[in-house]
Amino acid sequence: MHDKNSIRQQTKESLSKLTKPIYEDYSYKIASRLYQMEDWEQAQVIGITISRAPEVDTYQIIRKAWESGKQVVVPKCYPKEKRLSFRSLTEFSQLESVFYGLLEPNVEQTTEVSPDKIDLLIVPGLAYTRSGFRLGFGGGYYDRFLSGYFGNTLSLAFQEQLIPEFPVEPYDIPVAKIVTTNEVIKTV
Repeated sequence: MHDKNSIRQQTKESLSKLTKPIYEDYSYKIASRLYQMEDWEQAQVIGITISRAPEVDTYQIIRKAWESGKQVVVPKCYPKEKRLSFRSLTEFSQLESVFYGLLEPNVEQTTEVSPDKIDLLIVPGLAYTRSGFRLGFGGGYYDRFLSGYFGNTLSLAFQEQLIPEFPVEPYDIPVAKIVTTNEVIKTV
């Protein structure tokens, strides 16, 4: 059983080997698989992060959601409380660069949407087990958010992000499904 930091390191290393063409190809295949799911079709409000490499590209997914008449909500982090708030995004120009170069919704241009309005939450992570447990980037924001969120959850992952196991903490909450290039893993 490896510790979380060495797993994070190994996963980052294998993801860094994905070339741009492969990264685009895999992201497109994962997104296409997502659009065929009932979870996606039925969701009116979709919570999703603004990806940055090497995470699965979410820009194309956000565009597709807008084209399909869905509402897109994206997270803003409050580092002091380690809290997430989701805000409605209607165009990419409403994003601004914050700490670590992460893009977040500009508070003046967006409105907050309460968690119970989010039909489908696409949860980010660095590594996943097939039982739906995720290793995040270390902030603990989503663990806190998920403890009070009772809607539908799924994650998008490259094969390189699937790992056999890692130490699961009592507060870890698994996602219901993981969409990969080859399959949809149902974890529940």
